[in-house]
Amino acid sequence: MATISSAPAPGMQQIDLSKLNLPQLAQLKQQLDQELNVFQDSLQTLKMAQGKFVESGESVDKITPETKGKTILVPLTESMYVPGTIADAENVIIDIGTGYYAQKDIDGARDYFKRKVQFVTEQMEKIQMMGIEKSKAREAICMIMEMKIQAQAQAQAQAQGQSQSQKATRS
Repeated sequence: MATISSAPAPGMQQIDLSKLNLPQLAQLKQQLDQELNVFQDSLQTLKMAQGKFVESGESVDKITPETKGKTILVPLTESMYVPGTIADAENVIIDIGTGYYAQKDIDGARDYFKRKVQFVTEQMEKIQMMGIEKSKAREAICMIMEMKIQAQAQAQAQAQGQSQSQKATRS
């Protein structure tokens, strides 16, 4: 008896796959395919965010007292940069999201980006685990669908064999 759970909570709902018909199994498989696609998209988005946080942390690491007064390119958008000069090598202004910025000292900025990378990595791991569970459920559904299709084909073959043998005995 193959079952899958539709919720990871302790009071999860169990579905006995062997009791579902082919259209229901196909619909459940399609739903799982869609969920897996959402997980893949989420992972891709998180991986990009993780890369930006890592890159930002590396940029902060490059700021030293010796860099004060040096010319750098300051990003205005993802594709537009303007020249600027480092006026304060002890503090930076970081983008903390949704248009908000905060001034941090170098160590505070390093810590912020380190925590962000760790948080995003943890979220990616959670999504990967959910994706693995959904993939297992999808595999179980495919296996049950294949068994049901084979059973239908055998039943049809037996029915045809019986009807042909009945026709042969009547003739």
